[in-house]
Amino acid sequence: EGLTNARKHAPDTAVQIFVEGSPLDGVHVAIRNPRRVGDRIERSPRSGLGLIGLAERTELSGGTLDHHVNDQGDFELRAWLPWAL
Repeated sequence: EGLTNARKHAPDTAVQIFVEGSPLDGVHVAIRNPRRVGDRIERSPRSGLGLIGLAERTELSGGTLDHHVNDQGDFELRAWLPWAL
């Protein structure tokens, strides 16, 4: 969902993905991309429920989700999920 949102809302920007995890620390995922500046060439349909649904699924799995614009102006999505054995 994070990659879909980056493609949908900032199609001409670079996306950074960070993933790390261990049985003791769980799984940490971070996705970061610059926000789009100016008008978009191609308009994508908006449902408005992507991040809400992702937060609900993360919570149902026992994890946490945060999304915000950081101090550099980039959009960040961070999730933590428990390590399932």
